[in-house]
Amino acid sequence: MKLNKTFEDESLSTCTLADEILSSYLPLLGPDFEAYRNHVCRVCRFCMALSGTASPTAEKIMIVAAFHDLGIWTANTFDYLPHSTQLAMEYLDGRGQSAWNDEIVTMIGEHHKLTPWRGRPEWLVEPFRKADLIDLSLGLFRFGLDAGFIRTVFRSYPNAGFHRKLVKLSLRRLKTHPFDPFPMVKW
Repeated sequence: MKLNKTFEDESLSTCTLADEILSSYLPLLGPDFEAYRNHVCRVCRFCMALSGTASPTAEKIMIVAAFHDLGIWTANTFDYLPHSTQLAMEYLDGRGQSAWNDEIVTMIGEHHKLTPWRGRPEWLVEPFRKADLIDLSLGLFRFGLDAGFIRTVFRSYPNAGFHRKLVKLSLRRLKTHPFDPFPMVKW
């Protein structure tokens, strides 16, 4: 089943706002910049295709995508959701968009939820959660998106070591926190 055909095609354009946000974190991301940036762009594309939304909602998606895992690098921790959330709120406050805080904080906080989020259906929490899982699973989970579209997004924004980095971080966390290896995962 192919969802949102026209929006899928549009979604292959650049994710300008996410790039703008990430450019200020280039020194902290260092050699992982391309890997994280491509992950962000893939998640943006998948979320936009799942939600069928355009501007200004696309702006929310790009902001959340840019910040959702950023705490891994800014706080140097795998327990990064509070840090990522704080960075996003500071960014929104600086832009006079603090009215978006609740939705964006929820999108970041719930993006690793293993079961569907059943809160406010007008929010983008569930499409974003699904989009991140599509990327994390390398397209194994598709949530109705066309496999060809997913392959095109992965070709447009290559992995560049993102999943390898996640495996290394997971193993490191497992050694130090064997009873809490994935603090970001929720039921």
